[in-house]
Formats: sequence, structure tokens, C-alpha cells
Amino acid sequence: MEKGRIAVPSMEAGGLNGKRSGHFGHCDVFTLIDVKDGAIEKVSILPNQSHVQGGCMVPVNLLADNQVNALIVGGIGMRPLMGFRQVGIEVYHDDQRPDIRPVVEDLIAGKLPMIADNQVCGGGGGGH
Repeated sequence: MEKGRIAVPSMEAGGLNGKRSGHFGHCDVFTLIDVKDGAIEKVSILPNQSHVQGGCMVPVNLLADNQVNALIVGGIGMRPLMGFRQVGIEVYHDDQRPDIRPVVEDLIAGKLPMIADNQVCGGGGGGH
């Protein structure tokens, strides 16, 4: 990734040295990483907005409104995944590493896979 804004669902205060949240919709905050010329330029924090079961388009719209064009998730349901695709946000998958920095560095280096339809969750956040 040469240029753009990456969002990572994060626990507690987030940040580049923070821990990822297992499921994007239930995170405390989103860590936003601005990339320019293939390098991290700026890191900021965006509080997640609360949403009830089935209101999974709230974070989709929040990230779209904040000019995010890539999202790294450990888990996501089909409905919000389709929403991200509709607004032009590419969704990448890593459910193994809890730290934010290494997955961000892998995405910038082009080493992180986009999520496949068979990797989505049933929703509700159970097991994440």
C-alpha cells in the first residue's frame, strides 16, 4: 500500500502499539494509520459508535466518513463486509496476531490477504 488510510479495530486506547479487537463491530476504538509513499505518516484514534445487534452499518458509515480505504479485521459478518465493499473500503484478514503494528506493516508491504467470503462470521460477536 503506497498511500491511503488504514483502520484497525482496537481494544482500549488503541494506537500502533496497541492490541487488536477480535471483531470490528465491538471494538473500543479504531486506530487509523495514514500511509504516504509506503510509510506510516500519522496515527490517530477514532472512537467506535455504539450499535445494536443488526446495526452493523454504523461502523461502515463511520469509517467511510473518515476517508478509510483499508480495514484489517480478525472477524466480520457478511452484511458489514458487503457494506464495506459498497463504499469502496477493502477488507483484509488476519486472525492470528493480536498486535496492531505487525499487521499494519504487512498490509503496507502487500503481504496481507483480502478477506474471502468463506472467512466471515455468523454475527453477534460470539467467539471473537
